[in-house]
Amino acid sequence: MRLEPRRNNRLSLRSRNLRATGAAACVAAAALLLTSCGQSSDSATSAATEAAKVLPQRTTASPSATADLTEDQQERKSVLDATKVTFDDAATTAVGEVAGGKLVDLDLEGVDDDDRDQSPSPTGSPTGSPTGSPSPTGSPSPTGSPTATGSPSASPGADGPVWVAEVAEKDGTVHTVRINAVDGKVIEARVDADQDAEDKKQTADRLAQATQTPEQAAKVATEKKKGTVTSVSLDEADGNDGNSVVWSVDVVGSDWKKTTFDVDAKNDTIVREETDND
Repeated sequence: MRLEPRRNNRLSLRSRNLRATGAAACVAAAALLLTSCGQSSDSATSAATEAAKVLPQRTTASPSATADLTEDQQERKSVLDATKVTFDDAATTAVGEVAGGKLVDLDLEGVDDDDRDQSPSPTGSPTGSPTGSPSPTGSPSPTGSPTATGSPSASPGADGPVWVAEVAEKDGTVHTVRINAVDGKVIEARVDADQDAEDKKQTADRLAQATQTPEQAAKVATEKKKGTVTSVSLDEADGNDGNSVVWSVDVVGSDWKKTTFDVDAKNDTIVREETDND
């Protein structure tokens, strides 16, 4: 009876030893497996690194949105992307600067200005700086206040895109009004210095013949071609003796090409259409 417990004790001790040995073997096997996996991973990484050294990386360059645009088209896109004030709003602001005035010309500066007279007027009192910024002499110019005749215009593009308007009084006296095309504020308003009696009479005669407004002409043009109006000007119709006037309207489409429409200023009929593919 006393031997039985001893035998049981020996068996229990042997079982514990076997279990401990088995656990140790399992731990060793797991360590070996992890080491093997690590070596495989390191080998794979090394192989990939070596392959990268041999094979040059292939990059896919997405085509530029402006890659196929001409220089003129890129210029139009750049100016129009920055412009926030529409033709209609600029026209309303410009006319409001001249009592009883009528718009005879409105042009978004920087968009095909080759045929526009952008040269500054003779040197006079420096004005024309934007609100709060110093003028060439360092003194600020108040917003919307008329400036002295003969003052130079602000530098094109110095403060973003600019609408340049010509507004005529009833007698044909023309005022130039410059409007910031981003915030709509008046940069400068002045009487043109180089007008004579004949110039004033010609302007007054054209306005007397124009029974349609520039806004109506712009509407006719954009109904023919969807796009943004960048210029409207009251001119004599081509090939006539001065007895017919047209609103010449420039429209820039989504392809950044400019189309010029000559719209009869008496009946809103398109008499000429020309697209600039440059």
